[in-house]
Amino acid sequence: MPAIITKPLKRKLTQLIFDEVTSASNRYYIGIGKSEPYDSAENVTTPIDTIREERNARAGLQSLKSAADCSFVVPRYNWSSGTIYQAFDDDFATQPSPNSFYVLTEDNQVYICLQQSKNAGGTAQASTVKPTGTTTKAFKTSDGYVWKYMFTLTAARANKFLSANFLPVEKILDSANVNTLTGTTTLSALEILQAKVQDSAVPGQIINLQMTNGGTGYTSTPSVTIVGNGANAAATATISGGAVSKIELDSSADSGLTFGQGFTFASAIISGGGGNGAAARVILGPDSGIGSDPRNELLSSSIMFNTKPSGIEDSNFVVNQDFRQVMLIRDPKVVIDSALTAASGKALNFLQVTSVSDAAAFNLDTIITGTTSAAKAHINEIDSDRVFIHQSEETLFKPFQEGETIEGGGNTATLVGAGVDANTLADSNDDVDKLSGDLFYIENRAPVFRTSTQTEDIKIVITL
Repeated sequence: MPAIITKPLKRKLTQLIFDEVTSASNRYYIGIGKSEPYDSAENVTTPIDTIREERNARAGLQSLKSAADCSFVVPRYNWSSGTIYQAFDDDFATQPSPNSFYVLTEDNQVYICLQQSKNAGGTAQASTVKPTGTTTKAFKTSDGYVWKYMFTLTAARANKFLSANFLPVEKILDSANVNTLTGTTTLSALEILQAKVQDSAVPGQIINLQMTNGGTGYTSTPSVTIVGNGANAAATATISGGAVSKIELDSSADSGLTFGQGFTFASAIISGGGGNGAAARVILGPDSGIGSDPRNELLSSSIMFNTKPSGIEDSNFVVNQDFRQVMLIRDPKVVIDSALTAASGKALNFLQVTSVSDAAAFNLDTIITGTTSAAKAHINEIDSDRVFIHQSEETLFKPFQEGETIEGGGNTATLVGAGVDANTLADSNDDVDKLSGDLFYIENRAPVFRTSTQTEDIKIVITL
């Protein structure tokens, strides 16, 4: 039986995750891991949603940092002169390609295209005039495109969530303050501007009319009548070669367009002109109006998490080492079985040796072996007399023994004797239990080498 999951359900699910993050009811962290190569050629593998894949990802986990920064996002489309842009359509199931129906300008302003420019024959023309301005009404540029301003990205949101492929979208929830502004407000100037766009949105507008049949035999311009349960929409037809080539909304007295209002259903009747057979589909805006919620109008079904680990991050992030995996984990715990609440945490085990000089003799990424236990592990970090490690399917998961000799790369050291767990975590109170929390996301990347002066800008996008 054919079936679909509708956009409202996708939005509900993404909203639930977004609300968990922003309300702090659950804590989300981005983790990095996998210091060992994929293979000798570093061919990045595609993760598979299996128990084994999750187990191996957890095994290689190095560090976590809070991912409290979260936003709805949509694919990014930069305005470029000479491009034919799509127009908003209530029949879009996904983002149209190659060019969508909204643009981001170099001013970080976002506009939605309501109508394409078309020549007399009904052929779409390229956009050559960049949309500008922040009016709350739709406007037509001199190249014939009809745009509506949606919002301007703040510098802070652009810094966190704007990437080469995605741009953030949000609804200003505090818009009630804008209608009665008498003094201070928690909203920035750009947020106030967006809130005004939201508040001025007109429910039930007719956005456009799309020809489905040009008909034949038209010798004069036929009339277009829009019928439905709304009011005040008006449009005019253009004929070419005996057919109706396009229908455009009429201009209004206030230099706008007669989109009408209050429509939840509508149709267009084309009559007169000496011909027959012409038909057009009415394109309705959202019930709440264009601009009321950019997440809906721009078809967002994705959220982005962002975090920026810098250097050693309170000694919780390994440097002079690389990582190949990025993970999203909800509600990890520390080893004493309490919630991780710190901004960051380390998830590596360590082996303590009897001498600082013995520890320093080992090299990072060396595989060490216990000469008694035959246990093996990858070296991630060396700190004083501690050798931080992780085990994998390659090394197996056999425990080391207290007091045994370990060797690797031609060097040897002795583990501390009785009373010290050779597989303990660095700090029994603060370090992360890598088996805890819900692992929601695994992404394999080309290796990234970290240094003490380096800041990574890690963005994770989840799409439903």
